[in-house]
Amino acid sequence: MKKALLILIASTIYTAASAQFVAKMEIKEDIPGICDKNECYALFPGFKGQEKAVCPVSKDSVLKRLNTEVAFLKENPKYKDKGMIGLIINCNGKVVQCKMDNKTKSPELDKQIELVFNSLGEWKTGKLNGALVDSSELFSFKIKNGKVSFELAKKF
Repeated sequence: MKKALLILIASTIYTAASAQFVAKMEIKEDIPGICDKNECYALFPGFKGQEKAVCPVSKDSVLKRLNTEVAFLKENPKYKDKGMIGLIINCNGKVVQCKMDNKTKSPELDKQIELVFNSLGEWKTGKLNGALVDSSELFSFKIKNGKVSFELAKKF
């Protein structure tokens, strides 16, 4: 009896440990260009079968563009703030939504940051179990002395 119970517990733990975590987004609005609003994912490359969308330029290039192209920061060199921008990349590698999730204190700054992210080009599409899928990416950033940096090490 103990052996059967031990086998049952071990098989339950094994099944739970090998289960794949997949975060599916709930999209309530119509987003032009999205392939399937019911199948949009936040992908985690550490889990089997998941490949995040990949930005066409490096993290350093994005930071350089933010710090040179965002006029608000040039005009406010002592500005300090933080925020988060969310992107949805469709199954064809196109950014179909780019908007601030945690807005800064300046709507003008938010617009200028969105413009930079919208102009990065075509992404390598995210995959789930080998299939191209719509996926989301979040980028947390902080601004200190008018310069943008990413808060978390983000692999591009």
